[in-house]
Amino acid sequence: MPLLTCPDADIDLRKCCEFEYILVGDLRDLLEDTSSEENRRWLLAIVDALLDTLPKEFALKSRDGYMAEVLFEFPSWDSTVERLRLQHVALHRRLTELRVRLVAHAQLYGIADRLRDDLSRWIDTFSALQQAERKLTLTAMTLEVGAGD
Repeated sequence: MPLLTCPDADIDLRKCCEFEYILVGDLRDLLEDTSSEENRRWLLAIVDALLDTLPKEFALKSRDGYMAEVLFEFPSWDSTVERLRLQHVALHRRLTELRVRLVAHAQLYGIADRLRDDLSRWIDTFSALQQAERKLTLTAMTLEVGAGD
């Protein structure tokens, strides 16, 4: 059993997102700490938990179709929604690559500065994607409510 796991798939999206938020915060904190073997093991545990959680979160978001509520009201936004969906895929793939590099550094004391910077950029990209999703959803809700009958 992994050290850190996402709650069961029958939980709601909110709990899954909260778990991701905690993991990303812990990852950010560990990247600021001094490199050590213990630090690297914790980084690996958190990255593994994120790699497990990200697909679950995306599946929950996509239960009725990714951003289906937005596309129902604004079908012309399909290219924007598709771009966000592809970013999810790219983020998972990139984190997988970073995990491979993190494991490869097992022989070293701590982690390389370059890997630390790449993980930090991944966090920034992940945060930007979540913000873009929230902004698009909020814009759709605002326009739909503001449109009137």
